[in-house]
Amino acid sequence: MSRYSLRAPSSAVKSVSASVLRHCALRASALAVALLLAASYSHAESKFTDPDDGAFDLSNLLLTHRGVLPVPTLITEPAVGYGLGLGLLYFSLPKKSADAPDDSKAPPNITGVGGFATGTHSWGAGLMHFHTWDDDHIRYLGVVGKVGLHLNYYGIQNQPRAYQLDGIAVVQQVLFRIGNSHWYVGPRYTFFDASTRFGPVIPTGIRQFERDQRVAKGGVVVDYDTRDNMFYPSSGTYAELEADLARGGLGSSTNFQEQTARGYQWIPLSKTWVLGLRADTGFSQGNIPFFAQPYVSLRGVSDAKFQDSNQLTAEAEIRWNVTPRWSVLGFGGVGKAYGQLHSFSDAPTAFGFGTGFRYLIARKLGVTMGIDVAHGPGQNAFYVQVGSAWR
Repeated sequence: MSRYSLRAPSSAVKSVSASVLRHCALRASALAVALLLAASYSHAESKFTDPDDGAFDLSNLLLTHRGVLPVPTLITEPAVGYGLGLGLLYFSLPKKSADAPDDSKAPPNITGVGGFATGTHSWGAGLMHFHTWDDDHIRYLGVVGKVGLHLNYYGIQNQPRAYQLDGIAVVQQVLFRIGNSHWYVGPRYTFFDASTRFGPVIPTGIRQFERDQRVAKGGVVVDYDTRDNMFYPSSGTYAELEADLARGGLGSSTNFQEQTARGYQWIPLSKTWVLGLRADTGFSQGNIPFFAQPYVSLRGVSDAKFQDSNQLTAEAEIRWNVTPRWSVLGFGGVGKAYGQLHSFSDAPTAFGFGTGFRYLIARKLGVTMGIDVAHGPGQNAFYVQVGSAWR
């Protein structure tokens, strides 16, 4: 997709969804489902090939024949353990965009449904919809999901303490383009009705622990988007600023403030090489629940392992487009979480690095699929990715 974002919001929902919606599987499993789908439509081979290069491609199926893109996952996210998941993505183009040139199309409308379960008895299910109107001058994002997660809280001594997090999450967001610029602004509302359970002892570092809490935030979102493609950009910038207030009048159990800023830059170094740069920050004040605090998110690092009142993260990625369809990449990043449990200088440093590849499975949408393999502090992990890992 060009110049748009489908990233789920941060903090409370990010703490829930980022850990469990990471796509982790072998390339073979993802392509196997696509091939089975192709076999079921063997009478219409053109649905699964691109007339430009004759390669396997799902663009015609997804757009012309109203097909769905299945995303099977073998979950290896360290935060929730090993498991299986399945997502289904349905695409459609806005009417004015269907016949427009590729570089001027509005983003496709997307509806997604999925679920997962892991060996730690963590599970989740969700539904999302992304829609644009008025030639991409209005963008809507809606998410609803329910989870039951078995996680670890690391605290001051960075030692895991198991806890259970259950809840229902709702996100509503509408962004409006400013004139014909690349800037968007609008409101976002996030609600998470959560229940948390530790053992008989509450870990040191958690202030005013409450088993049942509601996180309800209202905020303003400002986006800047010049990407040439939403899923797997080769050039352009995506930046987002968000300021949120959680108050009783919005449905929240506690009062706090949160500010997040993230920016991604893709720089084409040549026809076949692309450099990506990422910066990600989160700051919070007030009585924010421990599970909703900002945390470092890096491939190879267990989600929420490095978590505190504030976080700073930086990452770089280099991509080599071996062919128009296939690309390989290498990445590495560092981050720190600090504020309440640790000062910035005393906070442990998170790091993650690795390699991966992508296959352009739907050229007209710019959708790629592939796998990343990463190493972090004391662990390895791999992830199935639909497009870029940066969302």
